[in-house]
Amino acid sequence: MPHRPSPPHPAHDIAFAAGGGQMGELLRTLDWAATPLGPLAGWPPALRTTVSIMLGSSHPMYIAWGPGLHLLFNDAYRPILGALADPPENALGKPFHEVWSDVWHQVGPMLNGAMAGVCTHAEDQPFILHRHGYPEQMYATFSVGPVRDEAGAVAGVFCVCTETTRQKRVEERLRLLDTIGKATSIAADAKTIMAEATRLLGQHLDVTRVAYADLEPDNDRFTIRHDWTVEGAFSTVGVYSLDLFGSRATGNLRAGKTLQINNVDTELASGDGYEMFNQIGIKAIICCPLVKAGKLVAMMAVHQRHPRAWSADEVALVEDVVERCWAHIERVRSTEALREADRHKSEFLATLAHELRNPLAPVRNGLELMKLAGGNPVTLANVRAMMERQVSHMVHLINDLLDIARVSSGKLVLKKERAELKTLVALAVETSQPLLDAAGHKLTVRLQEADAVVDVDVVRLSQVLSNLLSNAAKYTPAGGHIAISATVADGQLVIEVADDGMGIATESIASVFDMFTQVGRSIANSKGGLGIGLSLVRRLLELHGGSVTAASPGIGLGSTFTIRLPLAAGGDTARLQAPAEVAQAPAPAARLRVLITDDNHDAADTLRDLLQNDGHETRVAYDGAGALAAAETFRPHVALLDIGMPGMDGYQTARAMRAMPGLENVTLAALTGWGAAEDRARSRAAGFDHHLLKPVVLAELRAMLRQLSA
Repeated sequence: MPHRPSPPHPAHDIAFAAGGGQMGELLRTLDWAATPLGPLAGWPPALRTTVSIMLGSSHPMYIAWGPGLHLLFNDAYRPILGALADPPENALGKPFHEVWSDVWHQVGPMLNGAMAGVCTHAEDQPFILHRHGYPEQMYATFSVGPVRDEAGAVAGVFCVCTETTRQKRVEERLRLLDTIGKATSIAADAKTIMAEATRLLGQHLDVTRVAYADLEPDNDRFTIRHDWTVEGAFSTVGVYSLDLFGSRATGNLRAGKTLQINNVDTELASGDGYEMFNQIGIKAIICCPLVKAGKLVAMMAVHQRHPRAWSADEVALVEDVVERCWAHIERVRSTEALREADRHKSEFLATLAHELRNPLAPVRNGLELMKLAGGNPVTLANVRAMMERQVSHMVHLINDLLDIARVSSGKLVLKKERAELKTLVALAVETSQPLLDAAGHKLTVRLQEADAVVDVDVVRLSQVLSNLLSNAAKYTPAGGHIAISATVADGQLVIEVADDGMGIATESIASVFDMFTQVGRSIANSKGGLGIGLSLVRRLLELHGGSVTAASPGIGLGSTFTIRLPLAAGGDTARLQAPAEVAQAPAPAARLRVLITDDNHDAADTLRDLLQNDGHETRVAYDGAGALAAAETFRPHVALLDIGMPGMDGYQTARAMRAMPGLENVTLAALTGWGAAEDRARSRAAGFDHHLLKPVVLAELRAMLRQLSA
C-alpha cells in the first residue's frame, strides 16, 4: 500500500492558513487552554477545517462554536464588530450573546436554529446597535448554517456575512430624495413644500422634529416657517435670533458649515446653544445652513430628544434636502411673485384708465357748458378754472409715469444744489396745500433744524415730500391731523410725515413701496392715484443716497413715513449764501414767423392761436410734406415740429428743412412726449436746436422765443 502521510498538527494547520492575517496569528498564539474551547491542539477536525476556510477568505465570516456559541472570526469581520469590542480581538472565544447582546433577540433564534440543523439566509436585515454609545441602525446580508462533526452532529455555526448599512443608506437616501422631489415639484405653494419635505425627512430619520427656516433681511434673525414633529412634541414655529446658537456656531452657520451635535449636555457650553436646546427638550441636532452668493438664506434643523450619533450619510441627507427644498420654494415664490406682479399690472392698467377718465369727464362736461353758456363770463371763468385743474391732474399722472420709467432705466439725472430744509418743506406744502384744505386737514410743521442744509435736486426732493403729504391727505379721513417734523441725528437729516388716518396692516408694511401697489385698495376706500407715488419716493431718495421707511400701529391707527438724507458737507454748520435779487419779469418777444407742424390738428391749431395772441405770425402744417411746402414760401424764423408724425416723421422733416436753401439757420424745436437723455441726443443729431415736452408749457415756449428775438 502506498504510504499515507500523517495529518498535520492542528497548530501548524491553523498557522499555515493564517499566514496573511492578524486573526490567524492570534488564533495560533492565544492561550486557548484557558478558554471554553480548550487547547488549540485538542480542537476537533471540523472546527480546524472551518477555521482554515474562514481565515483563508477575504470575505467577512465568523464561527459560533459549541453549546455556548463561542465567537471566532477573520480579519474582514473586524470592522463589523466596531466599538462592540475594542480592540476587536477581545471578543475572541466569548459567547456570542455577550458580544452581540443588542441583537441577540434577533440573531439568537437564527443561531439556535442552525444548531438544530436549519440554514438561514437574509438580505439587508436591519439591526439596532449601540456601537458608539448611541442607538444606531445597521443592515447586514448573511447566510448561517450548521457545522457538523465527524459523527454528523451539529457542533457549531458558520456564518458568511456582509454589512450593507452604507449601501442601504445610499439607496434609501436616493429613494427619499426622489420621493421628496416628486412631492415638492407638484406643490403650488411654499408651505406645502415645507410640510412634505420635513415630514418625509423626519419619518425617514425617525427623529423628534424637523424644522425649515428662512433668514430675515437683517441676517441676524431667522423665522421657522414650518416644522414637522412626532406626536407629543411641540412646534417651534416663530422668529428667533441667531445669537441663540452662540457665537461659534453662528459663525459656522454663516460660513455654510453644518452644526452637528450628538449630545447637547456634553458638547455644548452655556451660551453656545446649551440653554436653547435644553429648553425645547432636544439632546441631539443637525442644523444645515444654506448659503447663496455668500449670504445665509435658509436652514433646516433635525432634532432628537435623546443623544444620537449622527452618521455622515445622515448629515449629507439633510444637506441635500435643504438644498432641494429651498430650490423648489424659490421656484414657487418666483411664480407667485410673477403672478402677483401680473395682477398688480392688471390693476394698474385698470386704475390708469380710471384715473384718466376722471379728469376727462369734467373736461367734456365743461365743453358742453361752454356751448350752453352763451358767452356768460362767470360760467366761462368757472369752466376754464375747472379745466386747468383737471389738465394739471392729468399732467401730474403722466409725469409720475415718466419719472418712474426714467428712474427704473437709470436715465434720470439729478440737478443737485444746496438747499435748506425749510425751503424744501415750504415748496412741498405749497404743492399739497389744496388737497389738505379740500379735506379739512390740520397740518402741523415742526422743524427743529429748519436751517439744516442738504445737497439735493430741489425739484425732486420737493416732489418726494409733496407725494408723502398728498398720500397722507388722501388716506386720512376728513378733518384729520397731519404733521411734518425734522431733526438731525448722526450726520443725517431725519424727516417724518405722520398722520392719524387709515393706517397700514402689519403684513402690508413691506410692500407699500412696491410698484403698482395701493395697500388696502378697494372701491370703498380708493383715493385715486396709480400706485407708483411711494415707489417713486423710495427710488428718488435712493438716488440721493437716502432712504424711506414706513411704520404703522395697525389699521385705523395712522402711519408714519421717515426720510433719512445725508447732510451737506459741513454738517450742521453748512449755510446758504444770501439769495440774489429777483429779476424783473421779462418783456414779451418781438414778432417772429413761426411754423407749427403736428398731425394732431387740435394741438396745432390751439398752439397757433396762442402764438398769434402773443403777436407772432404763424403757419400750420399737419404732416412733414406740408411743413416743407409751407417753409419754402413762409421762410420761418422758428419751426415747431412734432416728432411722432406718420409718414415723414419730425426727424426726417428737420433734416430736409435744414437742407433747403435759405433755411440753413432756421431754429428747429422738437415737440414730443419723450424726454429721456437719449431722446434729446437723437433730436440734436437730427438738427433740432430745442427739445420741448408735450404738453408744451407756454412759459417755456415764450422764454425760448424771447431769447431768439433778443
